[in-house]
Amino acid sequence: MKPVLAAAGGDVLTEEQTVTEDALDIPWNVVVHNDPINLMDYVTKVFMKIFGFSRTKAEIHMLEVHEKGRSIVWSGTRERAEFYVQQLHSHLLLATIAKAR
Repeated sequence: MKPVLAAAGGDVLTEEQTVTEDALDIPWNVVVHNDPINLMDYVTKVFMKIFGFSRTKAEIHMLEVHEKGRSIVWSGTRERAEFYVQQLHSHLLLATIAKAR
């Protein structure tokens, strides 16, 4: 949106607004939700494969999903978050994206 400024003599000047892409792209969280179907070991292995987590880090997130019902496994740009959700869905895990607060 460009604000319009009136100048003397009836001329119209426009003020250019420059907004960086970083300012527009707020962080997004990838959230994995608990489900009654997938085994804990399977979820751990999927986290290791998709995110490159160590076994320990993958197990921490898996246990958070199991005990609390969800875990934020990644945070960043929306495009990458959507990609990770798609990858998790392809491994039959329930995942969503949400704006980071």
